[in-house]
Amino acid sequence: MNKLIIILLFSLVSITWGTTWIAMKIAVETIPPLFATGLRFLIASPLLIMLSYYTKNPLLFPQGQRFFQLMIAIFYFSIPFTLMLYGGIDVSSSIASIIFSSMPVAVLTVSCLYFKQKLFLTQKVGLIISLITLCIVLLIELESNCFFQWKGILALLFALFSHAMIYATCQKKCYSVSVITFNALPSLLSGIILSTISWFTESPHFDTFSNRSILAVIYLGDFSGIFGILSYFYLQQKVSAFYASTVFLIFPIIAGFLESYFYSHTILLCEMWFIFPLLIGILLTLIPVKNFQKEKI
Repeated sequence: MNKLIIILLFSLVSITWGTTWIAMKIAVETIPPLFATGLRFLIASPLLIMLSYYTKNPLLFPQGQRFFQLMIAIFYFSIPFTLMLYGGIDVSSSIASIIFSSMPVAVLTVSCLYFKQKLFLTQKVGLIISLITLCIVLLIELESNCFFQWKGILALLFALFSHAMIYATCQKKCYSVSVITFNALPSLLSGIILSTISWFTESPHFDTFSNRSILAVIYLGDFSGIFGILSYFYLQQKVSAFYASTVFLIFPIIAGFLESYFYSHTILLCEMWFIFPLLIGILLTLIPVKNFQKEKI
């Protein structure tokens, strides 16, 4: 029974994260990106607040950590998720998902450069392989599209490292709040901020929103945004962080398949060859630290 639950959780996370990128692309077909992001969080936050109430999880971070809660609203939700939608306009879903599959590498990079975390030899090798191959994949993609995607790729990379900075900070400072507390109020605050800014800058017109885009935003808010995150959290409780993190290797495959189906866009063969060493590098950075205890730094 426990194995079945693990398989279901792993499948749910892979599917929700894999479909997120195509849903983002559909959402911005008729809804301005800033407004779509704000609406996404406004849809998700009431359910998160209700879950907080019924699970008896506090909405506020502990005393002394509430400024960081505000930082989460801005640098984890507002800015990165908006950049994801803007980046997704020009960048294919498969490439966007490959960029975000490098999240473990980004967290390790931030921890090393910003927090001076010491790395084991295998982690260093994985980090170097991942960063080099990711750069090669992005350069191939840029060249094949006459470099018009550079703004979108830059936006996605900024979003990636903004998330990585928040994750690394949580690990370094040992912020221990529930996943519901982490998401509930920051989602609401971010939704209010982004929707307000969008109202004056993007002037959204509801009559132009297609049903397809509206459904995509609802999907991003309630299904992908809530159940995907909660499923990953509970998956981490069932298996080790290493096995849970292998989901980062699976969801780009789903994203690529869906993009090929909906938009007839396929990843270049030369890019596919470089994805394999990228995945190997990511795996090396994910191997549990206890396996490295006898290594020399």
